[in-house]
Amino acid sequence: MKPRDVRTPADARKIVQERGLTHVKVGLFDVDGVMRGKSMSREKFFSSLETGFGFCDVVLGWDSQDQLYDSVKFTGWHTAYPDAPVRIVPESCREVDGEPGTLLFLVEFAPPADALCPRGVLRRVLGKARSLGFEARAALEYEVFLFDETPDSVRAKGYRDLRPITPGHFGYSILRSSVHADFHQALLGACEAMDMPLEGLHTETGPGVIEAAIAVDDALAAADKAALFKTFTKVLAQRRGWMATFMAKWSMSWPGQSGHIHLSLKAKSGKSAFHDAKDPHGMSRTMRRFVAGQQALLPELLALVAPTINSYRRLVPGYWAPTSATWGIENRTCALRVIPGSEKSQRVEYRIAAADGNPYLAIAAALASGLYGIENELELGAPVTGNAYGEEAPAKLRLPATLWDAAQRFKASKAARTAFGDAFVDHFAATREWEEREFRKHVSDWELARYFEIT
Repeated sequence: MKPRDVRTPADARKIVQERGLTHVKVGLFDVDGVMRGKSMSREKFFSSLETGFGFCDVVLGWDSQDQLYDSVKFTGWHTAYPDAPVRIVPESCREVDGEPGTLLFLVEFAPPADALCPRGVLRRVLGKARSLGFEARAALEYEVFLFDETPDSVRAKGYRDLRPITPGHFGYSILRSSVHADFHQALLGACEAMDMPLEGLHTETGPGVIEAAIAVDDALAAADKAALFKTFTKVLAQRRGWMATFMAKWSMSWPGQSGHIHLSLKAKSGKSAFHDAKDPHGMSRTMRRFVAGQQALLPELLALVAPTINSYRRLVPGYWAPTSATWGIENRTCALRVIPGSEKSQRVEYRIAAADGNPYLAIAAALASGLYGIENELELGAPVTGNAYGEEAPAKLRLPATLWDAAQRFKASKAARTAFGDAFVDHFAATREWEEREFRKHVSDWELARYFEIT
């Protein structure tokens, strides 16, 4: 049996037995999109396939540096960090690249912790889409910078004077990709082996940066693939003595890193809900309302797609990142880029998303806001033509400029509470407020240089 054939607990048991495995890997993704997991014995895995198992809920109560949140309700010192139930997702079975014979299964939190589980949040939004008669398809593309550094060397350098694997601007370079063909081939092969195939891989503009486009799939599977791609690209890089970063903006001297989301809807008939051959741009009424919803809610949901302090370093004019909730036809300066095409390819690109976002939550935001537009029959205004950076956007379309402001907009959003539930909104907003408070404790090099002597 092949991993891609696994669909049921019985299938999962069969493939482990066929391979004679003593252990399997299980893992989940926390609020920040960091993969957490462990190796599990065959016996424990078999007993957990039907009933699930316990996973310490501290992973819902700490940040990306394992520091404990001080203001979340679900878990904390006041609950003593108990185990929370999780369930194994049999259909997520994969080979683990570089570990011959080893299998990986994703897990997700079960009730009540599923209210805060990123995968659970996306599943609920997809359930809403199905109730409206739609199935969502998605594909993510990531830019990632690669460095000739190790986890030890970057710390020894204080994250300064880092050495990218290649110098200078050289987008779409056959020279660079051929010189480093071994890495490119290894990444393409790893993605094929782990059922997250890439439909494109090329160098981007900047030192040591590549862009990977993950093949389209159903939205939940697409999120799984994106989250695994981020994790195992880092694994592959570190195995060869390099490091990969998905920071939104590692240096103000170079462009930021995107995590663009391509979305489309299918109707119950199986046909595209976005395509209308009679429209000059192929946009159906459903698509127009979907994009109108995305545009209307983008300022309220920005924290889900720009979830770090660093995210807002990228959202500045002139660097291929949108600064307001604009939309256009094939316009890469807009937050929402409508891509006309055939019934198969008609879609919207959610360009606001950065590489540092949690793919489950980013897709949930992009999809929930579009469904909001359909439900409320929102009308879409005129598209931006030309440079969207050069236009003064209406106040209602301006995006929050900081993580704190984005968290406040998210916390106050009625649409967010309807789409994601009060428990998740309150929890996620608290985690972003924590992130901002941690940042404010830090004295930066800029402050020292500016104020040390003069003040």
